[in-house]
Amino acid sequence: MRSFRTHDLAVAFYQQGRALKLPTELRDQFRRASSSIALNLAEGTGRATFADRARFYRIALGSQRECQSIFQLHRCAAHPLLVLLDQLGASLYRLCPACESR
Repeated sequence: MRSFRTHDLAVAFYQQGRALKLPTELRDQFRRASSSIALNLAEGTGRATFADRARFYRIALGSQRECQSIFQLHRCAAHPLLVLLDQLGASLYRLCPACESR
């Protein structure tokens, strides 16, 4: 995959998030959700139609929201990784309508 800023953000978030100290039940879910963001972006870029691409981008956005919720559940409101997660969310949010309008 060439230069795809949103995917690069997703990979960075996943890699940095691996060091996050969470309870077991949240840690496993966090790892699945954070990896899902990058994986759905990658799969979406391989789709031929804009509608199909947008579906995978929306799934990635849902996984990003899930990660936000895990931070809230664990009361990590001031964690530095939240800045990257917010940047990722904004980038994902912009991708979804761009695909749907075509």
